Amino acid sequence: MNREQPLSHKKVRAFQPEKLSAPRDFFIPEVVQNTATKDDSDKLPLILEIGAGKGKHALSFAAVHPKKHLIAIERTRNKFEAFTKLFNQQLLDNLTPIHADAIAWTVHAIPPDSLASIYLLYPNPEQHNPNQQWLNMPFFEFLLSRLQVGGEVILATNIESYMDNAEQQALSIWQLPNRRHKVPSDNQRTHFEVKYLARGETCWQLTMTKPEGYKTRFDNWFAEEDSVNDKK
Repeated sequence: MNREQPLSHKKVRAFQPEKLSAPRDFFIPEVVQNTATKDDSDKLPLILEIGAGKGKHALSFAAVHPKKHLIAIERTRNKFEAFTKLFNQQLLDNLTPIHADAIAWTVHAIPPDSLASIYLLYPNPEQHNPNQQWLNMPFFEFLLSRLQVGGEVILATNIESYMDNAEQQALSIWQLPNRRHKVPSDNQRTHFEVKYLARGETCWQLTMTKPEGYKTRFDNWFAEEDSVNDKK
């Protein structure tokens, strides 16, 4: 990790990926391994969804975007089992479900500058522990290092205060160009979104874009490299 390079954001507290062990039954999907090859002719843009739940968005996204590959991570066992049951019925080649903690899995599996976009749809609002909200976490810097230039982080929530804080953090801390809008009332990306909109609630989306020349402390950091260095 290069700590001397000028950073593009104002987050002082640094994430410490070297302290995270790989998840249980960890493996790196072939589609991720292929991102390291030089031949771009047959590569699909790689998309990451964190907190996929029962897979409603993941399954519909993969079906509608056959030329993109989505990795959808869910930590909760019962939700993941429901997700994989539906996945096994559809057998989408461009979707990879992952049962793991998203932070540890991303640290050990995703190379720098490899994701075209990242979805954070209706995360736990953590109202009693705001430091665990995505844009308040030091891990968000690591996540940005995995995003390609021009790539997007898409955050959606029905809690206006969560969105207000995320928008403020995107601008003042992370220095990311962004746009905020209300989610259309007929959207049905997730079970939460369907429920909230059916109740007449307003849902919000914040789309953040990684600009050219954006620098983080983790642009050249990869877990496999550090593992090799630790053994020397």
